Amino acid sequence: MAKESKPAKFQTSSGLDLKEVYKPSDCTPNQELPGEFPFTRGIHRSMYRGRVWTMRQYAGFGSAAETNKRFHYLLKQGTTGLSVAFDLPTQMGRDSDHPMARGEVGRVGVAISTLED
Repeated sequence: MAKESKPAKFQTSSGLDLKEVYKPSDCTPNQELPGEFPFTRGIHRSMYRGRVWTMRQYAGFGSAAETNKRFHYLLKQGTTGLSVAFDLPTQMGRDSDHPMARGEVGRVGVAISTLED
């Protein structure tokens, strides 16, 4: 069986060098607690022991009215968070009546062109 080769150097995608193994002695002494600046251990003191995970639904229909109706239904069913699926023109910052939006409006998500939407 061939021996696996490993990189001679470990780096993050930002180019920071990484050790192969980290030990407790590598940690910063007196590290802040969860819920304290700079929030490296989380923004809530008890994190998910005291605050359950948000159950998100990803949804978006052709029109803002249809999407709003669906979101109200999902919230009544117990969803605790919403993520909006926008159509491609909206994601690209195009109005629904822009020539480049033709054929794509409301196709894979909700079309948002005005504040009223």
